[in-house]
Amino acid sequence: MLGIVQILAGLALFLFGVNMLSSGIEKLAGDQIQKWLERATSNRLKSAAFGTVATALVQSSSLIMVTMIGLINANLMSVEQAISVMLGQEIGTTMTAQIVSFEIGNFRLLLVIIGFIFLEFFKRHDWKKFGEILMGLGIIFIGMGFMSSALDSLITIPWIARGLLYLGEHVGLGVLAGTVLTGITQSSSAVTSLTVAMGISNVITLPGAVGVILGANIGTCITGLIASLKLSPTARQASLAQIIINISGVLIFLPFIVPFATLIERTSPLLPRQIANAHTAFNLGVSILLFPFVKPIANAVKKLVPVKPGKAKDKQTVFIDENQYAVPSVAIREANRELVRMGEIAAEMIALSCQALIERDMAKAERVLEMEDKVVDPIAHELDTYVSTLMHADLSHQQQRRCFQVKMLLVDIERVADMSEDIAQYAQDRILSDVFFSDEAIEEFKYLWDFVHCNFLNSLKALTDRDADLAQNVCDVESEFDSLYHQARQRHIQRLECGTCKPQADVIFTETLRLLERISDHADNIGVSVMRN
Repeated sequence: MLGIVQILAGLALFLFGVNMLSSGIEKLAGDQIQKWLERATSNRLKSAAFGTVATALVQSSSLIMVTMIGLINANLMSVEQAISVMLGQEIGTTMTAQIVSFEIGNFRLLLVIIGFIFLEFFKRHDWKKFGEILMGLGIIFIGMGFMSSALDSLITIPWIARGLLYLGEHVGLGVLAGTVLTGITQSSSAVTSLTVAMGISNVITLPGAVGVILGANIGTCITGLIASLKLSPTARQASLAQIIINISGVLIFLPFIVPFATLIERTSPLLPRQIANAHTAFNLGVSILLFPFVKPIANAVKKLVPVKPGKAKDKQTVFIDENQYAVPSVAIREANRELVRMGEIAAEMIALSCQALIERDMAKAERVLEMEDKVVDPIAHELDTYVSTLMHADLSHQQQRRCFQVKMLLVDIERVADMSEDIAQYAQDRILSDVFFSDEAIEEFKYLWDFVHCNFLNSLKALTDRDADLAQNVCDVESEFDSLYHQARQRHIQRLECGTCKPQADVIFTETLRLLERISDHADNIGVSVMRN
């Protein structure tokens, strides 16, 4: 009983270490990984190479998978490109087994000590990220040590010894065991590493270990399938493609486990290294075999999970999804995209409301009011809730700043939409009351709203590209508009005094100018935020 508890404790430590290691690397390189992924998908070979390297580095296939789903939803990556990345990802996931198959002795304790020092005594957040990485790596090896020593004692129990021997003689049972264990732990890396620990203690044969590894791949498919049920159709396509890849690989290798194990035995005299090498060779072989079939797999998942155009959505947001919470860098980046998308809708509202005022177009005014009520408000609510929830996660200092930035700018953009709604209501007043505007007033208003509209769009572009120079230009232009606004007010007063403009137009004209000035202020706020972050 004590041995089983020790195995479970070792497994818990291992999973905790993997999570800490992944969290540290995600904080260190999460933003860069998404940028690299966007650039590394121009062809299948580059996509597969990136999937291999990125997954090996971050030790988290979930980060890559969630990133890909976000890019697919944003139409920045095709399903074919995502499948190529997945094939590389299959190879990258074998790095965990390769790492833990080495015996590093007391160096594991040194890793924990150095990691703790970085976490507790270094104030710079970059050092804390390295502390998480080192400490996580040390805890992984400590967990492996717990599991290995527990297995040494368990093998002395006759019925356990016979069961493990039976596992090696009946590979199908090993596949079943690997499937069930992965379904329970929801981590193929944990099951594979437990198998390596069994190899360290010499309590399993290589064919039995290969069977467990194959079963772990199937178990990953089961948990992935369950998780995909609540995702968007494009996300389900990506998840289904991974299921097809993993199950196809197992079915291809299953009849050849014994000769495959015989071949792997030549790679190293040590059983733990043989198990790790078998894992790498299996996943590498599957990826190479299936690489020519990327397009057929993509076509198959598109037919099995069709995306129906025009289907009503339960939510107005496009980029954000609760599944992204597991990878904060991805979640923050997608929240920023959603914020910019909301800003683009607000920019459209500016244009429509001002056109409605000048052209006396009731349809455009009503369109603005509808957009505010049915589009902007729901997006603002969902995005605010999303970011508020995200801020409860374990975030780096920079990630916390980015979250605060999104929340603050969300207020600015929502206010711009509100002001566009106010201009649309003034347009309705002008139409219903048949208020006359002089030609001079109309030309001046056209110039001013176009000026503000362009600057607001530039502020959104600066936010998207993190372009500090463009953001500075936005702030400079806003200062220029302040002068234009005051000059326009003076000219309007002069037109009223000489009778060119009618008194009925005074309130509508002056109030819409004031709203444009406030919209310009919010564009300035966005520019200042970009320069500070």
